Amino acid sequence: MSNYPKPDPATLLEIYKKAALIKLNDERIIKQMMAGKLVMPYYSPRGQEIIPSAISVSLTDDDYICTIYRGIHDMLAKGFPLDELWAELAGRVTGTCKGKGGPMHLTCPDKGMMVTTGIVGSSMPIATGLGWAAKLDGKNRVSIANFGDGASNIGAFHESLNMAAVWKLPVIFVCQNNLYAEHTSVAYSRAIDRISDRAAGYGMPGVTVNGNDPDEMYGAAKFAIDRARAGEGPTLIEAMTFRFNGHLLGEAGHYMDKGLYAQAQKDDPMPILRARLIADGIASEAVLATLEADIDARIDVALAAAYDAPFPDVTELKRDVFAEEIA
Repeated sequence: MSNYPKPDPATLLEIYKKAALIKLNDERIIKQMMAGKLVMPYYSPRGQEIIPSAISVSLTDDDYICTIYRGIHDMLAKGFPLDELWAELAGRVTGTCKGKGGPMHLTCPDKGMMVTTGIVGSSMPIATGLGWAAKLDGKNRVSIANFGDGASNIGAFHESLNMAAVWKLPVIFVCQNNLYAEHTSVAYSRAIDRISDRAAGYGMPGVTVNGNDPDEMYGAAKFAIDRARAGEGPTLIEAMTFRFNGHLLGEAGHYMDKGLYAQAQKDDPMPILRARLIADGIASEAVLATLEADIDARIDVALAAAYDAPFPDVTELKRDVFAEEIA
């Protein structure tokens, strides 16, 4: 890790801004669901905020990302418009998918956010295809595939990493290892210590980092992104983290190790990074409080606009399924 670059103060503050947006937005979604104002399946990313925040500071709007149903943090970190996000969550026509996709199918191609998929691990073959497209168009784009630890055991993992390595595609495979695939501990689903060790079988670099540490996460991501842009091919990053809520919001998480859960709560990356910014003189308490208040205000505006927008007409049930003739 010592050879990896570290974020400068301005970048570290930007990482916190993105992570704070993810955290505050997650809290607001949960409040709206508990109040009965949003009815939807929701996979909270709480605890995993640092991973996409530390990655996205090295990405541009032209770069691609693909993520899974627990991927709202990946989308927000890359700049998903809040108005369109909340409209989609509320099932309104002003959402990015006209209110028909919901939280499991968020997309914003204009900013390179190509797909949120509800199929375990299917972000990988899609991101690999986008990596092939990026190589063909010659625009120096990279493609990020986000997935969970459970998805590292499916066939698409092997196929995607193998193809990306053979063709030296600019793809970064990011395994957000929160230790539980739905209700199954990683201890029961693999025979190796590190998922990143599998990279050697495909002839690509693989690294395991503390995904809750902005220095480690930024460094590994920057290395992989720069390497991909230079035409040197893919990298596998295993980012260790922990999810603070159940697999699906409302599920009790009885299968989680209680000691591990308690320690993860103590090691919450958000207050740790916030305290570091203040201690290092990067931002004062007043600056951070203002930043967070601004985020809350932006969420207020987006939420109100979403609830004011209409629901899609019933005719939309048959649209966006097949290609339509253009007169």
